[in-house]
Amino acid sequence: MGKETGFLEVDRQDRTYDDPKERVKHYKEFVIPHAEPALQEQASRCMNCGIPYCHNGCPVNNIIPDWNHLVYEGNWEGALETLHSTNNFPEFTGRVCPAPCEASCTLNLIDQPVTIKSIECAIVDRGWKEGWIQPQVPEKRTGKTVAVIGSGPAGMACAQQLARAGHSVTLFEKNDRMGGLLRYGIPDFKMEKHLINRRLVQMQAEGVTFKTSTEVGVDVSFKSLKENFDAIVLSGGAEDARMLNIPGFEMSGVRLAMEFLTQQNKRVAGDEEIRAAPRGSLLATGKHVVVIGGGDTGSDCVGTSNRQGAASVTQIEIMPEPPVKENKLLTWPDWPMKLRTSTSHEEGVDRDWAVLTKEVVGENGVVTGLKCVRADWSEGKLTEVPGSEFVLKADLILLAMGFLGPKKAGLLDQAGVKLTERGNVEADTESYRTSEDMVFSCGDMRRGQSLVVWAIREGRQCARAVDEALMGVTELPR
Repeated sequence: MGKETGFLEVDRQDRTYDDPKERVKHYKEFVIPHAEPALQEQASRCMNCGIPYCHNGCPVNNIIPDWNHLVYEGNWEGALETLHSTNNFPEFTGRVCPAPCEASCTLNLIDQPVTIKSIECAIVDRGWKEGWIQPQVPEKRTGKTVAVIGSGPAGMACAQQLARAGHSVTLFEKNDRMGGLLRYGIPDFKMEKHLINRRLVQMQAEGVTFKTSTEVGVDVSFKSLKENFDAIVLSGGAEDARMLNIPGFEMSGVRLAMEFLTQQNKRVAGDEEIRAAPRGSLLATGKHVVVIGGGDTGSDCVGTSNRQGAASVTQIEIMPEPPVKENKLLTWPDWPMKLRTSTSHEEGVDRDWAVLTKEVVGENGVVTGLKCVRADWSEGKLTEVPGSEFVLKADLILLAMGFLGPKKAGLLDQAGVKLTERGNVEADTESYRTSEDMVFSCGDMRRGQSLVVWAIREGRQCARAVDEALMGVTELPR
């Protein structure tokens, strides 16, 4: 422990942001990082607890007290090595993870958790700046071949680990660029895409082969992969979006959040409009936007709509408004259910809770509003409040209500793997094996929609399971 009294002497000071009025003018990241001395001060606050709950609060089990101590001592390269021992892509999680580790921090009992996420991000950014992050090319090759289908964070982590173990890995992606939802689902103002690109360069040097614009089950059959690879990993994500089945939902002004976000990410990447919007341009400019769904995807739609110049943005959620502050004695060190206000919310939005949608209102097929009613949850189940009907003005309605699991057509139909009752690929977290021989699954395709950090964890663990299945033993970390 670097400074035994650090948590008593130094208050929590997290990263700050550019002014909302300025940052909505562009799609670049807007975080203002700490200077090195301030980061070392923040790292000194880590108490090195006898039971570091942050280890289990973090899905990849980051060894947080250790790299906090190394940062405090100024040993940034040692901190980077420790960080990378559990997390392949800390620059992703350091930007988009909700930081359950901080919720588990002992100092969160007094609402002063260590700024773990900011320190993590600073460590890996320093590593890239100093040139410490280099390809880890295996000393020998095993001669075994693995196909990884889906290049989101689970697929990327799995492919990288397997390549470092000496296997010949081919990573298949149906889109024109690698990255999955990291690339096309997360707005650039939260995570710029050059961060993915430099990892892809590293992975290619380590031996991973990329196959873009190749949808397994459509462009290439699953059978052909079975015939040509020793093992297959299904890491295609959960893309079957929950739909809005109310009268009027078929109008063109009702669109899926991922279509909206993907189009804008393609525009930022420099794609021509016709390539970015094959189904027609989808813009919020000058429109009254209603976002249905109160989660992170809905928040991303809010931030994107504001940047596109929406006339107004309203975000509604069917569940009741959560409390501003959790009851620590009941929730800590678990992830608390409480009100969360994102940077996108700070940029301008009207938020409303306990709202049930009833009908999309329109004229001649053009959306003009959304008819809603208040929901009552007081009896533990949803009931409509009599006489509470109202109509929200809307030109564009974006559906951000979550996902039901992976799409079945094509890949999963051809793979013939057993599915769970919820429609996910059935595989446990010990072997990650599916019902088909030498076919594995990890990430959202296996567990359902979740966090980037959970995807990285599953990708790493799945790689270990595949390596052990191929070789009989494995040295990959779990």
